[in-house]
Amino acid sequence: MTSERATHFGFSEIDPAEKAGRVGEVFSSVASRYDLMNDLMSFGSHRLWKDLALARSGVREGHRVLDVAAGSGDMTMRFARQVGTSGQVVMTDINASMLACGRSRLLNEGLGVNVQMLLADAESLPFSDGQFDCVAIAFGLRNVTRIPKALASMSRMLKPGGRLVILEFSTPTSTLLSRAYDLFSFSVIPSMGKMVTGDEQSYQYLVESIRKHPNQQALSAMMEEAGLEDVKHQNINGGIVAIHTGYRF
Repeated sequence: MTSERATHFGFSEIDPAEKAGRVGEVFSSVASRYDLMNDLMSFGSHRLWKDLALARSGVREGHRVLDVAAGSGDMTMRFARQVGTSGQVVMTDINASMLACGRSRLLNEGLGVNVQMLLADAESLPFSDGQFDCVAIAFGLRNVTRIPKALASMSRMLKPGGRLVILEFSTPTSTLLSRAYDLFSFSVIPSMGKMVTGDEQSYQYLVESIRKHPNQQALSAMMEEAGLEDVKHQNINGGIVAIHTGYRF
């Protein structure tokens, strides 16, 4: 191990220097079937969750939006339509395979004129401070190595009055729901991943990574420590998913 404290990769502890590469291998492996698996795992609900996150973003025509860990571009497409031709969306991801999938989807949808794509790490975003009206990250925060560093980086990107929106799996508020969710997650999702993508271990990691992610209160506190104000969260599906928002003033 390095002198830096160990981090988690699912339920395993690893050297922080290894995590980005390990996560990259996961998403390179599943990229071609990523969207199909999202539909199957959530019974299509992820589309509604993303629509709700868009509504909470406050993004309007002409805005400049940074979509971090954008994956295959679901949120980017929503933002691109919302900002119109007078606005701009910058789509970033640390994984080239996922960015390639996103580019193909945008072109297939007739979008992309107002979208810029960039390979970038959420922990060290390569932009000047205060460039964006909104920064968003959907189902990507739990995969970064140093969440506080990523939150600080994203916060710096915001204009005064700009809003950070985080859509992420979280902690169910009901014990009964939590047990049912665990049963489905650990018994069904890895097997489904094996059947659909040929990769059971990647989906085992994804299930485990959700359990290691900070709960609603802990993430809210981390956002405040990153300099964000008026931090709030909205639970969806009993806290299985949560939308966190905070502002830079």
